Amino acid sequence: MPVTAHARPPELSRQRDQRADARRNHDHLLEVARLVVAEQGVGASLRDVARRAEVGLGTLYRHFPTREALLDALLRQGFARLVELADELAATHTAVDALTAWLRELALSAAVYRGLPTALAATLDDPDSALSTACGALRRAGGQLLANAQAEGSVRPDVTGLDVFALATAVAALAEQGPLAERRDHLLGVLFDGLRPGPPLATQPLPRGPRDDAGPPHG
Repeated sequence: MPVTAHARPPELSRQRDQRADARRNHDHLLEVARLVVAEQGVGASLRDVARRAEVGLGTLYRHFPTREALLDALLRQGFARLVELADELAATHTAVDALTAWLRELALSAAVYRGLPTALAATLDDPDSALSTACGALRRAGGQLLANAQAEGSVRPDVTGLDVFALATAVAALAEQGPLAERRDHLLGVLFDGLRPGPPLATQPLPRGPRDDAGPPHG
């Protein structure tokens, strides 16, 4: 029977239905993964994700080949918003206020899942990680805010974008430790004070301690 102008070939309809099913499975897996990772942290069992989504582990891996790929999907929207926020802050705040406000948001975002700060820091040594692209965009956004603040003389010139990314994620990691959770803003304040212009203490020799004089430990 000839296909009319309004009829859809069976193969095209089948492909469309398959794509719709795949999209629904993808969204359902993400919804379940968000709950499991919120409960267990970034080291959450992928078997638990598949079991609670009522799919096979192979189906999960077809959508998200690695744990990092799953995390990237969970974090993509929030990270994109952080990149946009950098531009908004740069347009509405002084350079140093834009940088400090953005770093605080970065530290808060890095703490959304337990263990995430460490996972983000690990991308510095793993450019092939699925998280690396998103983290690279964050570092570039923060690096531009840093350059703006350095240009106006508000931030010491020896600090790099990599430095501030590492320091913000380090504060987020420290805040995961029970007693320090309530001191996150204080730790960020110490970080911001350290960014202010002044003698670059980090380039001066550190005072020697007892261990320096004792030599290496004996086995």
